[in-house]
Amino acid sequence: MEEALRSAFTGADRVTAPYESVSVGTSARLHFGFLDPSGRGPRPFGSFGLAIDRPQTRLSLRRGDDFKVSGVECERATPYLRAIAASFGLATPYHLHLDEAIPAHAGLGSGTQLALAIGSAVAVLEGLPLDLTGIAARLERGKRSGIGIGTFEQGGAVFDGGPSDGALPEVLWRVPFPREWRVLLIFDPAETGVHGANEIAAFAALPDFPEAETEDLTRRIPQAALPAIAAEDFKTFCDEVGYLQKEMGAYFAPIQGGPYVSAGVAAVLKGLAGDGVTGLGQSSWGPTGFAFAASEAEGEALLAAARGHAKGAKLRFELAQGRNDPAI
Repeated sequence: MEEALRSAFTGADRVTAPYESVSVGTSARLHFGFLDPSGRGPRPFGSFGLAIDRPQTRLSLRRGDDFKVSGVECERATPYLRAIAASFGLATPYHLHLDEAIPAHAGLGSGTQLALAIGSAVAVLEGLPLDLTGIAARLERGKRSGIGIGTFEQGGAVFDGGPSDGALPEVLWRVPFPREWRVLLIFDPAETGVHGANEIAAFAALPDFPEAETEDLTRRIPQAALPAIAAEDFKTFCDEVGYLQKEMGAYFAPIQGGPYVSAGVAAVLKGLAGDGVTGLGQSSWGPTGFAFAASEAEGEALLAAARGHAKGAKLRFELAQGRNDPAI
């Protein structure tokens, strides 16, 4: 599938595609924060995030006798399939089946990953010379952050420069994530992050982000956080992620009712911070929280500690790894 995606996205003209069906798999991303979350400074947005190996979205697409979408998340997937087909004037009746999907509105980039997976499947099946930026633009994804596009295309830890002159954000740095490190994911199924019209209104209502703080983050991420990943310097990476998260939590608190959306997730993160964990926070608008561990064994210990701090709250936990490969 990876080879088919590359060949479909690099040609100049439509090519004959020999595929009767196409399957695409991708997984979630963590969004650590923005350089300028207000988007009104000289370098608007600009973001830092990481591809992780779970939760996943897996789907298959084939031509059918009639238009059909089956499996999970049908209501979210159908508009993407119709939109990408209509943008090319394709009247083909497709059958799209979704085996699993990243939870919606959980702060894990589910919408962008779903859109890119569907758009990529159509491009490969039809032999369309369409790159991922083109798919994202047609499906109106990635307007503020390039993390979802970057992690779909490359995996790893990515840092984008934000949108510029109407163009979608460009990935400036990509660093493979250490395979030994683990990510504790903290889910609250009862909560959802800000999304849709409420998200647009939230960004409009928030004040300008201080330019001095943007300058500081612009220095810290490429000069400290990303080199720490490359050098497998766990402490420095965690310190930098924790610092960025404190900045984002304080800025978005008026909209979220605090630094975190979920009271249950907040309690677990507070407990872990009390244990000395520094690399933790909330991905994007949440409610999903995360905390980093330097090894599988430390990840298991972190998981046990988190369950203890939950104190009966109806949360769900998983240990994940960074994903260094592109979607397949």
